[in-house]
Amino acid sequence: MDWERSFTTFGVTLMLIGIGLILIPILLRLIPSIEPEKIPWLLLYVYRGDNFFFATSPLLIIIAVASLLWNLTHR
Repeated sequence: MDWERSFTTFGVTLMLIGIGLILIPILLRLIPSIEPEKIPWLLLYVYRGDNFFFATSPLLIIIAVASLLWNLTHR
């Protein structure tokens, strides 16, 4: 029963991270005063193409993968 609770918590955490990652490009587009180039790349990575705008957080990805590995190895 305890592993189900930790697995559920992990799932909710990943959903919140996903929502945050979806909101990052929207906020950067709506608030032009934020300069993504001045934010450390580990916190925010931004790719801008012709009509394509992609932003993510490598730190959050690393935390999510580490948490997944931790939960899988410590059942």
